[in-house]
Amino acid sequence: MSSEPDFTRRMLQTVATVAGVAILLAVLWAAREALLLVYVSALIAMGLSPLVKLIERPRQQGATRRVPRWLAILAIYAVLVAFVVFIGLLVVPPLVAQGASLWAKLPTEFNRFQTFLIRHRLMTHPVTLEEAVQNAPSGTGGNAVGTVLVAISSLIGGIFGLITILILTFYLLIEAGAMFEYLVRFVPPGRRADLAVAARQGVAKVAAWLRAQFILAGVMGTFSAVGLGLMGVPYFYVIALIAAIGETIPIVGPVIGGVTAVAVAITVSPKLALMVGTYFLVLHQLEANVLVPKIMERSVGVSPVAVLVALLIGGALMGLPGAILAIPTAALLSVIIEEIAAEREGRLQRIR
Repeated sequence: MSSEPDFTRRMLQTVATVAGVAILLAVLWAAREALLLVYVSALIAMGLSPLVKLIERPRQQGATRRVPRWLAILAIYAVLVAFVVFIGLLVVPPLVAQGASLWAKLPTEFNRFQTFLIRHRLMTHPVTLEEAVQNAPSGTGGNAVGTVLVAISSLIGGIFGLITILILTFYLLIEAGAMFEYLVRFVPPGRRADLAVAARQGVAKVAAWLRAQFILAGVMGTFSAVGLGLMGVPYFYVIALIAAIGETIPIVGPVIGGVTAVAVAITVSPKLALMVGTYFLVLHQLEANVLVPKIMERSVGVSPVAVLVALLIGGALMGLPGAILAIPTAALLSVIIEEIAAEREGRLQRIR
């Protein structure tokens, strides 16, 4: 029979443990945005790791001199920056020209829309664009200013977040070996080999996911360019680039590409806009239900059912960031589950 001091000590230990877990969860929840940046940086580092090893590896057989790891990482960063600058130079001028064209056509299109409403008795008399702005609900100006300030704040936060991810990814790639050796020290010696194998499999799956993203972007960009070019949509190559880049953003990305294509096509004719909208709707259905599950299954090794379930759960839990990170997270979880299942099977075989 346990004494009262022992009972009191166990009670205090239980309360302290529960309080410690609660405090830890509260701290993690408060730091969830920072932890999300760390997780994204870790995924990017895992995805780029095979490419960094390929660049730093000696090209000549028997050569011992290697490209410094930091230089290999900077070379990848330089290529990415050059690609972004190229895309900017290719996309921004047509977008500015298209925006100026739409602004010039705005009064004409506004009057045409009013004529349609009056013809169908949805309006009684026409108004000018200035009158429509003046008759806007009170408070719209303040809301507009607030919306602009929020948008600017979000843009600045996004830029700082991107810079943080790039810097953190760089240091994770530099310190990957030392960090893994440090963490292995907390694992029993008999399990260290299994951990190394699981880590290599996890890196391989995340790298495969990153390659699959580029494949999907290339496929969607090609189909968009060919379809829009055949339909005679202006600046079809720019829209194809937007659709390709948007393919890296689940759910929302393809919608952005489709809306952009329809917005450009409607400046030509409503009929063309309807054709473009129908084309992108069909393309989006093929992408969401066929291309993404099949390409991810072939490249990452995650079943189509798991891909769709991961996208739904990730989007429900964290919105757009959760949907973006759903597939690589599912791939890492599959590695962990396979290791646990293999360990249990081995234990059962030893018992038998």
